[in-house]
Amino acid sequence: METIPLKNLYTTPSLEELEEKSLTLLQNFTHRRSVRHFSDKAVPQDVIQRLIEMASLAPSGANKQPWFFCAISDPEVKSRIRIAAEKEEYENYHGRMSESWLKDLEAFGTNWEKPFLETAPWLIVMFKKSYDLDNSGAKSKNYYVSESVGIAAGFLIAAIHQLGLVTLTHTPSPMNFLQELLERPENEKPFLLLPVGFPAEDAEVPIITKKKGSEILKWYL
Repeated sequence: METIPLKNLYTTPSLEELEEKSLTLLQNFTHRRSVRHFSDKAVPQDVIQRLIEMASLAPSGANKQPWFFCAISDPEVKSRIRIAAEKEEYENYHGRMSESWLKDLEAFGTNWEKPFLETAPWLIVMFKKSYDLDNSGAKSKNYYVSESVGIAAGFLIAAIHQLGLVTLTHTPSPMNFLQELLERPENEKPFLLLPVGFPAEDAEVPIITKKKGSEILKWYL
């Protein structure tokens, strides 16, 4: 495999720059929130394409890049996704979810209705591929698929936030309807559904806290 010097791609920051950048990024990420109330304001297709390109720069097992993305703005397709997702979510809220799960969700005021699936200007569906298929139909195995696609999802969510847009990690369960509805091949399984857009003017989010300090970290110095 050909290589190039890392210094062609990467500039080492000074310690002062490192401190300043880490504080700025921490402050920025502190304001990232999951949003369920979207504006229908348009977001250019080029922006969505660049976001997906950013996500696809994530590391993956053996550089297999075991992901595929569908970006949907067609109102009819979004409506069909909402209908199918709400069907599954209704079943979840009325029997599939445990009492403890429902109780944990009470603080967020969520229910089986998902209007944001039609309001948000874009839906991005991430698929994971446990194997690839070449033109002849031959299979080639992918590695660390869930980990790789999960990292790409993190890249995508972070990039969405950095651009000043908002999203929600929506996982209607089961999600197999997305594979059928979007006519994806057998080796692609739905992983995550992300509505993407601007927040509604009157959007509100719950006041929550994140774990810090010894709850998430132990130092070995």
